[in-house]
Amino acid sequence: MIFALSDRAHYNSLEQSIYLNQASLGLVGEPAVSAMHAFLDEIGRHGNMNLTDAEEVALFNPLRERAAKLMNCPADQLAIVGSAGEMLSQLPYLFDPPAGSRIVAVSSDFPAITRPWLAFAERQSIEVLFVDETPDEDLTDTVIREIDERTSVVVISYAQFSTGSLIDCRRLRAATRKAGVRFVLDVTQAAGAVPIDAAGWQPDVMVCSGYKWLGGHGGVGLAIMSPEFLERSPPAPGWMGAPDPFDMQATRLPLAKDARRYTQSTMSYLSIVGLGVAIGELLALDPARIKSHADALAGVFVAGLERSGWVPYRSLTDWAASSHIITLSHPGVGVDATLQALLDANVICSIRNGRVRVSLAHYNNEADIHSIVGALKKAAAA
Repeated sequence: MIFALSDRAHYNSLEQSIYLNQASLGLVGEPAVSAMHAFLDEIGRHGNMNLTDAEEVALFNPLRERAAKLMNCPADQLAIVGSAGEMLSQLPYLFDPPAGSRIVAVSSDFPAITRPWLAFAERQSIEVLFVDETPDEDLTDTVIREIDERTSVVVISYAQFSTGSLIDCRRLRAATRKAGVRFVLDVTQAAGAVPIDAAGWQPDVMVCSGYKWLGGHGGVGLAIMSPEFLERSPPAPGWMGAPDPFDMQATRLPLAKDARRYTQSTMSYLSIVGLGVAIGELLALDPARIKSHADALAGVFVAGLERSGWVPYRSLTDWAASSHIITLSHPGVGVDATLQALLDANVICSIRNGRVRVSLAHYNNEADIHSIVGALKKAAAA
């Protein structure tokens, strides 16, 4: 029997349902919830009565230190931002690709990654080239094949949200560096579920939302900036990006010497406090152990569906198949009917791009897997 890696009592939602949907709005554990409640009750609701200007700036520090450890990057390269999308939307202007160049992206990637470039292309003479993912081909190879002398940027997710496919970040970084191409990596669908190695992968910019497997709530994101961009002015600078944010001089543009220059303004301090606690828990669990836990559950899941007609997008024997995001299709069962059958069985997951998406987390156990296997088999039999 495979038991949960973390304390299921910290997730009271698990008393009501079998939650296999961390890839959407993930569950938030009790330690993070308690920390957010305490901040709101003791500090947040009281304005500046219990919070000095210096203490407000210092609220970012625990999260920055823990997130840098989780992402394997120096703390001075990590920016705390309002969302991953906030940073992604600045990148076309930060990179300022030359006219006539093209951006390589994946057609089924998450829209927050691609839409800033599409909007930029409407104003500038650049092209956005979309490659299609297919289950019988390595997506990393597909992307690398499209890099040529016109390419200026590759922008991509480490784990694809609708298929779970993984990118070989080292191989893609090597290809982009050889061609003189910028590399943007979004790890939102991977961080907290698998180890992240920003120092080894060396993207120009890496972004991550502060929820899903990270265990936080909305309203905060992370961005890891390569050393080059610690010397650039952000396209959308804010007052909080100064060395001393409360030295407010409207006629000057003072910028912190590190990635703090990309932090724009007051944001959800509740979420910052909660995310810092949640990442602390992930570090204690160890992302490598979390991945191994998902590997074991995924093996039981896929084996349980043999000869049922349900087919994963990628076989678990494919190196590019993630174990924490598994998407399935069945030639004779519609996804809407399947989703309803799962809801009837009190199983929560998602439909993405016409497939059932099951996402596994450290709080899931083997009983959860047997429940969804039974519900999917029942849906197929019906």
